[in-house]
Amino acid sequence: MGRKNGSQGTPATAALTAAGVPFVLHTYSHIPSAAGYGMEAAEALGLDPLKVFKTLMVDVDGRLMVAVVPVSGNLDLKAMAAAVGGKKATMADPGLAQRRTGYVLGGISPLGQRQNSPTVIDDTAMVLESMLVSGGRRGLDIELAPVELVRLTNAVTAPIGTGTP
Repeated sequence: MGRKNGSQGTPATAALTAAGVPFVLHTYSHIPSAAGYGMEAAEALGLDPLKVFKTLMVDVDGRLMVAVVPVSGNLDLKAMAAAVGGKKATMADPGLAQRRTGYVLGGISPLGQRQNSPTVIDDTAMVLESMLVSGGRRGLDIELAPVELVRLTNAVTAPIGTGTP
């Protein structure tokens, strides 16, 4: 079962605990000069980048949405728009993303956001036994079953990532 303590607790871990979803916390020392938060996590934790996912806020036709893709690739904005029946997707304004989610960039979790947004998870996650997403702060990742993430976020899955097998 998931664990939470004063230094690790975030809205994401609280949401998992409240839902009774098993999870494992992975911590690492965040280096502010790191080029990419997601790849930093994969490297620091010694994990396959295909198992570690990044959470991105996207504007699809004026609506904010969440995209969850492997850190080893990028988000295909056209595929993201198509996955939700939209016409055009752009990356959300970073300040707006932080206000909407309640998290800082590099620590945005798809779970426990201040205001929930429609979520799309790259379908490569569904072949994994477990995946890692941000735990709600830089240097904290949560490992959980992909089906649980889909369930808790009411997500749809679609091929929205690029540069991944």
